[in-house]
Amino acid sequence: MSEQRKNYMTPGCAERLRGELKQLLYQERPQMVETVAWAASNGDRSENADYHYGKKRLREIDRRIHFITGQLDSAIIVDPLEQAKSAGDRVLFGATVTVESANGEQRSLSLVGGDEMDATRGRISWFSPVGKALLGGREGDEVTVQTPVDVKSWKSSGWNISPLIYLNNNESD
Repeated sequence: MSEQRKNYMTPGCAERLRGELKQLLYQERPQMVETVAWAASNGDRSENADYHYGKKRLREIDRRIHFITGQLDSAIIVDPLEQAKSAGDRVLFGATVTVESANGEQRSLSLVGGDEMDATRGRISWFSPVGKALLGGREGDEVTVQTPVDVKSWKSSGWNISPLIYLNNNESD
């Protein structure tokens, strides 16, 4: 992550990452350590697939633990409901904005942190080109964004703040 970009996240995202970290630290890693110890006790490690896979998986788990810990340590947790109190009529982090294209197609986009992006659910990062264009805007504003394919224009037809609820690591309301 660049040093200039803040690591904003919603409380739901922080909770989801803490849950994943707990799972890795207290379940997956101890189980894999046990598997590696068992495989090592079988003798010759040079052709021991369980041992080699186990060591590889431990490195993957440790990398993920390191990444999540870094993300949580640098996180600035912003509650969208609290943010709404000071937002006035501006679009801020955590807002869900309804935009309308020139042909009348409407789409809802939620401005979220980098760890909670999911374009299929309309969750875009606040630092993406579209997120930056919407951030600070007001209802009725027109935004234009250069995409890799072409230039897109939308008109903000409304926005609201609602908590983003995470059911598990991959699903959300």
